[in-house]
Amino acid sequence: MQKFTIGIDIGGTNTAFGIVNRQGTILYNHSIPTQRHEKVEDFITELCLEITAGLNTITEEFELIGIGIGAPNANYLNGTIENAANLRWKGKIELSKMVNKHFNVPIFVTNDANAAAIGEKIYGGAKNMNDFIVITLGTGLGSGIVSHGKLLYGHDGFAGELGHTIVEANGRACGCGRYGCLETYVSATGLVRSVAEQISQNIAPSIFRDIPFNKITSKDLAIAAANGDEIAKNALKKTGRILGEAIANMIAITSPEAIFLFGGLTKAGKILLDEVTYHMDKNILFIYKNKVKLLLSQLPDDAAILGASALVWTEFE
Repeated sequence: MQKFTIGIDIGGTNTAFGIVNRQGTILYNHSIPTQRHEKVEDFITELCLEITAGLNTITEEFELIGIGIGAPNANYLNGTIENAANLRWKGKIELSKMVNKHFNVPIFVTNDANAAAIGEKIYGGAKNMNDFIVITLGTGLGSGIVSHGKLLYGHDGFAGELGHTIVEANGRACGCGRYGCLETYVSATGLVRSVAEQISQNIAPSIFRDIPFNKITSKDLAIAAANGDEIAKNALKKTGRILGEAIANMIAITSPEAIFLFGGLTKAGKILLDEVTYHMDKNILFIYKNKVKLLLSQLPDDAAILGASALVWTEFE
């Protein structure tokens, strides 16, 4: 009898899920809008009905052994989502308990960056590693820290918020309510803010003077920088410098074998990655020199689903 898990990725816009076997094959996947319902209970009901419909497409005999969920501000220890800024439902959401009303299987919850780290360990480039960090570079910046083969959660379940370490005192306003957090500089939105600053401070010609900021992508910046656009190059170099310095600091705390970069911002290309590498090497403490690899994630496009599903396999194994 085949054993399957369900991997669920709750995002600010859409929630995706998949039925996954131990080899990382997704037999069925689907998504629904996350913010359609005023009540979180209605969202959970719709999601679980869609999962049931997906399970009904499996013709062979199988056992569903558990459900893994990656979500913003998810607390692994409590099975909750707590005060997620990009979800319409505020306060503490008893996520695992609510899903358990529909499926009588173990439910495991973690944040999306931790899910990516687990996915990297089970399905990606960290299969033979016990100490590594995955940094997710999307709309924000998340991080999952694996030490001695285990995710680092801390005493309250929220350890590893690299994106909310302050890199510039009294710097850019952050959605968390503070100023100067790393993700305000190193993320897709942070990169666009750097472009805006460059445009206001630099008279050099640039294609981005005529493009609305909400239409700029990391790939656009990579192409423009490769073609000599000074605004794009300066923004990418600033982003790379800040990330490289932050990684050098993080290495001093956990001494990882590798740092994996994952997410849309990695599509910003060689200029960004070269800058990250340079400033990581420049600022790394001498005892860590030439010991830490900087790598791109080897997870496929369905990484969020795979990472969430891998949470179940790691718990059982």
